[in-house]
Amino acid sequence: MARSCGPGLLLLLVVPPEVVADDMNPCCSYPCQHQGVCVRVGPRGYECDCTRTGYFGTNCTSPELWTRLHDLLKPGPAFFHFILTHFRWFWDIINRTFIRDTLMRLILIVRANLIPSPPTFNSDYGYISWEAYANVSYYTRVLPPVPDDCPTPMGTKGKQQLPDPQLLAERFLLRQKFQADPRGTNLMFAFFAQHFTHQFFKTSGKMGRGFTKALGHGVDLGHLYGDNLQRQHQLRLFRDGKLKFQVVDGEVYPPTVTDAPVHMVYPSAIPKEQQLAMGQEVFGLLPGLCMYTTLWLREHNRVCDILKREHPTWSDEQLFQTARLILIGETIKIVIEDYVQHLSGYFLSLKFDPELLFGTQFQYRNRIAVEFNQLYHWHGLMPDSFIIQEKEYSYEQFLYNTSMLMDYGVEALVESFSKQVAGRIGGGQTINANVLQVAVGLPRSRYPQQGQSLPGMIPLLKLSDVHLAGEEEKAAELEELYGDIDALEFYLGLLLEKPQPNGIFGESMVEIGAPFSLKGLLGNPICSPEYWKPSTFGGATGFEIVKTASLEKLVCLNVKKCPYVAFHVPDAAENGSPRRGGPSTEL
Repeated sequence: MARSCGPGLLLLLVVPPEVVADDMNPCCSYPCQHQGVCVRVGPRGYECDCTRTGYFGTNCTSPELWTRLHDLLKPGPAFFHFILTHFRWFWDIINRTFIRDTLMRLILIVRANLIPSPPTFNSDYGYISWEAYANVSYYTRVLPPVPDDCPTPMGTKGKQQLPDPQLLAERFLLRQKFQADPRGTNLMFAFFAQHFTHQFFKTSGKMGRGFTKALGHGVDLGHLYGDNLQRQHQLRLFRDGKLKFQVVDGEVYPPTVTDAPVHMVYPSAIPKEQQLAMGQEVFGLLPGLCMYTTLWLREHNRVCDILKREHPTWSDEQLFQTARLILIGETIKIVIEDYVQHLSGYFLSLKFDPELLFGTQFQYRNRIAVEFNQLYHWHGLMPDSFIIQEKEYSYEQFLYNTSMLMDYGVEALVESFSKQVAGRIGGGQTINANVLQVAVGLPRSRYPQQGQSLPGMIPLLKLSDVHLAGEEEKAAELEELYGDIDALEFYLGLLLEKPQPNGIFGESMVEIGAPFSLKGLLGNPICSPEYWKPSTFGGATGFEIVKTASLEKLVCLNVKKCPYVAFHVPDAAENGSPRRGGPSTEL
């Protein structure tokens, strides 16, 4: 029997004994819908807390009047995507009016409000607790983990044993033939994504499930400065605020580990004299990551020179700390106006302006979520080989190539990566064999679908979505492997979803990923009213560096000759890319 209740109240439901085994947690079947919270009561009962979900009833399935009207009138994500990626002439007009600011504010508020703040769960606490809130060694979670006492890894759905990850990767993710991204995304974009996200995605498998080694949960440039004070000090010059560097053929590069003795991950066969010292210990893996580290190192020291001229009385510490804030601001500006702009494909010009959120309810704090970490594995971008100045390199020749950066120089690498097209991420069978093991390793922190939706976002994928890609045979095979349509894992489902028209990946990746991204960027303290003012950045000059930053300026102000630089190959500029000829520096 169930007690009747009004909207937002708790409802106790006793599950009939024939439905659930005596020792099974009734919350394992995820009876509470629309983000209702399931609380076990007694040996067989549970309560659904429907507070502020917009639904009521036994399992939070009955919509309130406002929810019913909202669902009836609100168009789906596909409608908004179509409008924002068509009618260029219309958006060219909008981008020159105040309406651009209004739309950008609306996008930021709607997207950011989808992320729970303060955080709610982590991989060890499936209920609200102080530990889940305060222990930043964990990734947070939007959805709680599957209770430990459930009969299957997904709760009650599917088989008791998940499919072998090696089998899943080889059957559904392994690339059979390279598919170029239809929008002309290039390797400059691919390496930027990897370089940028490794400041806050630092999963710590040794600590247990759901832990991160990153002390910061957002844009703190720990991948440049080090993620702890000791590493930072080993990388600093302690003169004029600058970072350590070496000069080769008149060009500035990161120092070697002999001069900056930080721990770096290199094969034992590579001598220390050839190992570059960087903030992130794994960046020696790829020349593309070394290239971006070099650019940001040069930019930091360039900004320090500017600050030193304007503030000759400042200490080394103040110069360093202020330059770091400026570079954090530059990074966020580039990510929103160049990186996310390209990623979205929108003709609406996105704008980085923290003042758009002033006066609204907004928390300037961020926590990286397991869901965000899981979806941001885009190894399908990687090509089958790498072309540098018309010379082809295999993975064996490219990985840990410690001489390529200085042999070619930053300009040559930027131009080569800007002109080589990246692969498509979504749709399945898009990952090169050389990086497939990364996908195989992800199930160590397997994230289930759980038969519910992420808050305010579209429902998590089901096997039926795979049919959209015209892969009925594969969908049937997946259903056989998992045993139930609702047991497909989050990461695999995202990669198998049919890409959007002329898109890098499917609708779910965008709708789930965008709120995490925008909340993380605008939740940075430099975007708060207390920080967002000239004095934070050393005065008007430093503030202007932040407000006018772009990918193009990052490169061209730190090399001798400005190469072609963009997040799309040159041909894409003439085939519908929102940016023509290169990233705009216009505010």
